[in-house]
Amino acid sequence: MFTDTDSELSQWLEMLRSPLLSDRLVAAKSLQYLGEDAAMDALITALEDESTAVQKIAISAIAELANAIAVPALLKSLTSPDAEIRAVALSALGELITAEHLSLLLDSLTQPDINLQLNILILLRKIHDTQSLSAILSFLDSENSQLRETAITTLRYLNQVQTCPPALSLINDIDDHVRRAAALTLGHLADEEVVKLLSQALISDPDWQVRRNAAKSLALHANSPAIPALKIALKDENWQVRKLTLQVLQKIPDIELLSELIEALTDEYSDVRKEAAIVLGNLGSSHALNALQQALDDPDIDVHIYAERAIKKIHNHT
Repeated sequence: MFTDTDSELSQWLEMLRSPLLSDRLVAAKSLQYLGEDAAMDALITALEDESTAVQKIAISAIAELANAIAVPALLKSLTSPDAEIRAVALSALGELITAEHLSLLLDSLTQPDINLQLNILILLRKIHDTQSLSAILSFLDSENSQLRETAITTLRYLNQVQTCPPALSLINDIDDHVRRAAALTLGHLADEEVVKLLSQALISDPDWQVRRNAAKSLALHANSPAIPALKIALKDENWQVRKLTLQVLQKIPDIELLSELIEALTDEYSDVRKEAAIVLGNLGSSHALNALQQALDDPDIDVHIYAERAIKKIHNHT
């Protein structure tokens, strides 16, 4: 039973029950513009309208009202066969979900609906509560690769989790997308095997995005045992991998790589040359001065600037 607050609201609530789609569309849109909390019950009912157009308008109106009472109903919308309905419902829930909804989300996660599970895993990133850890881990070995990818990504948002052995194997997952996500997540874990696994992925994974992400994570660890792999990765066929590898070496410069770093100053990509100049500056070796001097003539202004800074840094160091 709807509560009539005034004649205008009553009119739109009545039209929302009309068998005519045109009436329901007008009513839903009008309620959205009206912005009355009293219309919330009607809008929640409209989420189950047979028309996806009415549903979308109702979700938008609920999002604007920002009333958390609609959270359970919006969660049902995450099971919709319509991808756009799920997307707008997820967006609305992202604004309404708080830590108080954790139990509700975890209960919903047990329902055997892949679309619902995927979106709940995404919503858990906003709460980032370690109470959800066991539920997230249960999806790491799912037969569905999207669920594995989403779960390993969500794990990255649980800041208090420092070690997680069940997550490590996903760096060798059969699915490229899962390995890409795993490579990033391992950057936030402190398991003993992490650097070794990332180093192996950096030099052997067939997917360049996995190799790039492994380099990103190695930059977070900045661990010298990764040096041999980084040396190999300096010659990776993909320039983004070479660039990210150099960014790792900026944190752990190694004099043994001097010749490789000087060679990187002549890379065909200016982004790589710039990062190489930074590493050489951090390395502080006078043996790099001639190469850096030549880099002052680089056609890219950023390379010139960073080569100049590297030269000054080396002079100050010596």
